Amino acid sequence: MSTMQYQNWRLEIDKDQIAWLFFDKKNAAINTIDQHVMHELSAALDHLEKNHAVCGLIITSGKTTGFAAGADISQFKELKDTEQATTLLTEGQRIFNQLEGLKIPTVALIDGFCLGGGLELALACRYRVAEEGVQTKLGLPEVKLGIHPGWGGTVRLPRLIGPLAALNLILSARMMTGRAAYKLGLVDVAVPKRQLIHAAKFFILQQPPAHHETALQSLLQGKIARQVISVYLRKKLRNLMSPSHYPAPYQVIDNWETMGVLNHAAFQQEAKSCGRLFFSETSQNLVRVFFLQEKLKSLAKDIAYQPTHIHVIGAGTMGGDIAAWCALKGLTVTLQDLEPRSIASVIKKAHLLFKEKLKESYLIQRAMDHLIPDMAGQGISHADIVIEAVVENLAVKQSVFQSIEAHAKPSAILATNTSSILLSEISTVLNAKDRLIGIHFFNPVHKMQLVEVVSSDVTSHQIFNNTISFVRCIDRLPLPVKSSPGFLVNRILMPYLLESVAMLNEGIPMTAIDQAMLSYGMPMGPLTLIDAIGLDICLSVADYLKTYSNTAIPQRLIELVKIKKLGRKTGEGFYRYNQSGKRIQSEKTRYTRSLTEISDRLIAAMLKEATACLNEGIVENSDFLDAGMIFGTGFAPFRGGLMHDAAARNKIMTPTTLKH
Repeated sequence: MSTMQYQNWRLEIDKDQIAWLFFDKKNAAINTIDQHVMHELSAALDHLEKNHAVCGLIITSGKTTGFAAGADISQFKELKDTEQATTLLTEGQRIFNQLEGLKIPTVALIDGFCLGGGLELALACRYRVAEEGVQTKLGLPEVKLGIHPGWGGTVRLPRLIGPLAALNLILSARMMTGRAAYKLGLVDVAVPKRQLIHAAKFFILQQPPAHHETALQSLLQGKIARQVISVYLRKKLRNLMSPSHYPAPYQVIDNWETMGVLNHAAFQQEAKSCGRLFFSETSQNLVRVFFLQEKLKSLAKDIAYQPTHIHVIGAGTMGGDIAAWCALKGLTVTLQDLEPRSIASVIKKAHLLFKEKLKESYLIQRAMDHLIPDMAGQGISHADIVIEAVVENLAVKQSVFQSIEAHAKPSAILATNTSSILLSEISTVLNAKDRLIGIHFFNPVHKMQLVEVVSSDVTSHQIFNNTISFVRCIDRLPLPVKSSPGFLVNRILMPYLLESVAMLNEGIPMTAIDQAMLSYGMPMGPLTLIDAIGLDICLSVADYLKTYSNTAIPQRLIELVKIKKLGRKTGEGFYRYNQSGKRIQSEKTRYTRSLTEISDRLIAAMLKEATACLNEGIVENSDFLDAGMIFGTGFAPFRGGLMHDAAARNKIMTPTTLKH
């Protein structure tokens, strides 16, 4: 066997004269693609073009972390202008065209992540062989960064699986398993890990016909079909996002409608439009959000703590969802509650979550086996972490923690999922106050990435570090915050929600209030959000926070709670809902003033409280604050964060006056 070593690639030729090109980026835990990686790939391909003895090429990873996670995002910051970006993309296309043009058969052997530029590399191969398990993920997530694939992905993928499936995959940024990719036609075969090498060599030695789009899919590439499909896709997209907020998905549709995918001009158009998008405000802000996410992930990188057993007390909405999520992530979970019906409800709901996330019956059963009913609380004495998730009542929580401390092992983390109560108040009943920490999840747990890790002045440094590590173990983003009323996210969010109710009292139509924030880029309006949370819960949190702040509680909120109009869960709050929880559309009230006046006032309410949080040191810096609001509330990601957007637009940090 002969070997040629590059800095990021290793080329080996086996006894069957098959070339194996291993991607193993130097000094990196995962493979990402940068200019140097691409230049070395081109050099390796040059070498293979001259070696006429080689009968085929298999490209795979030299790392256990996956095939390739995509482009090196840090290089985005080095781009100076659109011309430089377009040139870089065009060069990448040339190299992948070089790979596609090899006369020998080529196989991408995919085990683990194969995303973005990594998948575009695989698409340039004649065949793709993927590991079938859930750890293998394929996708083109570039629209999450405000751009679209630029190394040929928007051209090759529709040729392979047809335009509808391809555009759906690109526009949704969806990731899929190897098995799902096989069903779609994205890979030629999905096999267990032990069969990957054999399968890859089969395609080199046997050279079966490569997969292509069907005749029907090919018909959809025609000009008239492209026009009809493009109208449909744009209409569908507008229900999800505005083209002014997220232009990249619309640009993908425009490119396909205009150029199709059957000529070289399609590649040129792809590079030009992607190059322009790099410098859009949306892309700049979404790249910022990406690095905020990476910063939160990195908080646990030097911590070796690996819990195996979690005990959750309280099988309500939050406790049940926390338990289910931890079980999904492979931890043993014992779930305690006084009511067997509550635990049974959690088990039923968890099964639906596992079916959605895991698909395979044996994986679903494995997750179910991790979730153990425990009415007697026997799991407390064995658990590495005990999480209290009972009713938001100080006396009840204190009683629970007295019992926990008496039975938990000395090394166990004692955690509360309280959304607002101070740790110092809960810990008055504890002997070892330094063991208590807040682990505040957001609802719904399976969708919201953020977890506030709340520490007090006496919380042990080791407990804090281990909790950060636990949050990353379950694939969530830890945000360190100091214990204070409402912590960070709820404290900033509550004035915003209460201000929206105050505006309603002034006679501003609720549809105008909600529409103003939807136009701003929020995932839902503030009044809709209150209905989703529950008016009683919002009132309870507001009532607790008013002890520590000057925020007034609007009478309208108090009155609705008194008459049990609590939001979606009771069928009526600010809006009315049917039995399935879907909002019953109400007539829109005419509003002639600017919606921007409404959004400015509501954002100002958040900014005022956010500034106070920074001044009080509740969170380390404005970047962490922005991350908290984006990943904890869904604050418009394309704006780059609350404080970032304020700085960019020079927002006045005091509420404006808006009277009806």
